[in-house]
Amino acid sequence: MAINKDILEVKIYYEDTDCGGVVYYANYLKYFERARTEFLEKRGVFLKELMDRGVYFVVVSAEVKYHSPGRFADTLIVESTVEEIGYASIIFRHRVRRKQTSELIVSGNVKIASVSGSMRPVRIPEEVLKVLQPGCVT
Repeated sequence: MAINKDILEVKIYYEDTDCGGVVYYANYLKYFERARTEFLEKRGVFLKELMDRGVYFVVVSAEVKYHSPGRFADTLIVESTVEEIGYASIIFRHRVRRKQTSELIVSGNVKIASVSGSMRPVRIPEEVLKVLQPGCVT
């Protein structure tokens, strides 16, 4: 069940595209990453602060489905929701739409894990869990 939703606008520059003016496929993973970071920061969770305490979030799996090409000069909307929260993991669902038409461009899921500096799983900090509850945006 999805909880909390957030959106991020991404303007597509020439550097984001291949020689045909189509968004290079791997860039969508970058947009997903930006969207997750913004999602957390809007809720008062700053990854740098967690890193300073020895807690890191790493991607453990990603699934991406390409529906339609994004193109140079498009503005894309990346919609992010938290789908599942575990002891040491969070699954985010991302949907990318063209702002101008709402056409679905890309969809995917990314599972991140909370780990220590030695890359061992650790419990997601309580303050992170608290802000991921439904309706929490600070």
